[in-house]
Amino acid sequence: MEETLTPEQLLDMYYYMKLTRLVEERLQRLYRQGKIVGGLYRSLGQEGESVASAYALEEGDFLAVMIRNLGALFVRGVRPWEIFTQYMGKGTSPTRGKDNIVHFGSVERGIIPPISHLGDLIPVMAGIALASKMQRKRSVALTYIGDGGTSTGAFHEGLNFAAVLKLPLIVIAEDNGYAYSTPKHKQMAIENIADRAIGYGIFGETVDGNDVIAVYQATRRAIRRAREGLGPTLLEVKTFRMRGHAEHDDAWYVPRELLEYWQQRDPILRLETYLKEHGLADETTFDAITRRIEQEIEADLRYAEESPMPDPQIALEGVYAEPPSTQEIPSISREPEVKARS
Repeated sequence: MEETLTPEQLLDMYYYMKLTRLVEERLQRLYRQGKIVGGLYRSLGQEGESVASAYALEEGDFLAVMIRNLGALFVRGVRPWEIFTQYMGKGTSPTRGKDNIVHFGSVERGIIPPISHLGDLIPVMAGIALASKMQRKRSVALTYIGDGGTSTGAFHEGLNFAAVLKLPLIVIAEDNGYAYSTPKHKQMAIENIADRAIGYGIFGETVDGNDVIAVYQATRRAIRRAREGLGPTLLEVKTFRMRGHAEHDDAWYVPRELLEYWQQRDPILRLETYLKEHGLADETTFDAITRRIEQEIEADLRYAEESPMPDPQIALEGVYAEPPSTQEIPSISREPEVKARS
């Protein structure tokens, strides 16, 4: 039986999608002004699948994102000031200026830090799921991977490990058309990434990634299976990356017709249409949400711009985990103690 989303939940997801887009638009302006440290990777056109899948999780579940899953972080409680300070390399950022983009975690919010190496998050999250199972907890672990990342060895190893042990792991495979500039048909011979689930003996499903209701319901089904001990799910979401790999990539390799096709399937516009057609919201509602977000962005960006750069001394801190509290035990000498004669 499918879970029905309430009007409040749908507007909640709309808020997070719109927040993601407007924050990224502001980041784009900061990038062009030279205020961003490093690159900028946008999720334009993909906001729906990140928000909907993370929204399906419950307290106690674990989430690990990739570079285009900013919306999922917002759902888990991350605020715009954390993102602005992170991108600007400020000392008040979650990583205290040591890293940028979404490379940070928050154990309190169930967020596992991402790994730059594509595919490597799969075995890590399989380990999180294994710990949950061994401790007899209900927690599930959810992570994302792009179509290109599914061609890595780590993806296979992690998913196979999770399948054999029937771990509560959900992998969202984002088919967004291109792995950097490589179209999907040049790196795999199958049409649907979810078909690979058969080889692992796990459940696989393909959904419209720009339909937030479909993604939410598919994720909830995967969560139910995981909690019932039925093992992992490979959930493929069909979506599209409406920008280049990053802001330095002009995406010259993407046909204009393909961009126009996906522009008509924008997840935010589709949810707006659904809400209006079902009498759940109107333009006044959307305008009010947008104004609220703009006010939040202005306040958080002001904080980020006024925040200091990190103290250089911080670079030496937190390099290693703090050692556990231990009691020093005197060493036992194998040689008899020889006392000097008086």
